[in-house]
Amino acid sequence: QVQLVESGGGLVQAGGSLRLSCAASGRTFSTYGMGWFRQAPGKEREFVAAINRNGGSTYYADSVKGRFTISRDNAKNTMYLQMNSLKPEDTAVYYCAASRTGWIKMDRHEYDYWGQGTQVTVSS
Repeated sequence: QVQLVESGGGLVQAGGSLRLSCAASGRTFSTYGMGWFRQAPGKEREFVAAINRNGGSTYYADSVKGRFTISRDNAKNTMYLQMNSLKPEDTAVYYCAASRTGWIKMDRHEYDYWGQGTQVTVSS
């Protein structure tokens, strides 16, 4: 089992940047595929980005492609989401998730563990 804790959220103006971190407990972090999702008020949780277990493959939602970068440091048991050129529509609670398969997954139902979320608010 793995526990996930997100950090790095906050309030930023449109066009600004934030970097989210997801710290994982346990010694098996490097075996998990990891993902970022977000949920805005009144909307379903949506896929943002995913990375496979060794960091060699990544995948992004079209809405963030070219602006967000997902990465991981298995030695530090941590995953990151660098968010640049933020827009008001990026406002949401951001969640990190872990999949035991180790592969890239876009469907939230294929993730086994979730963090508690961190709020990102982008003002116009």
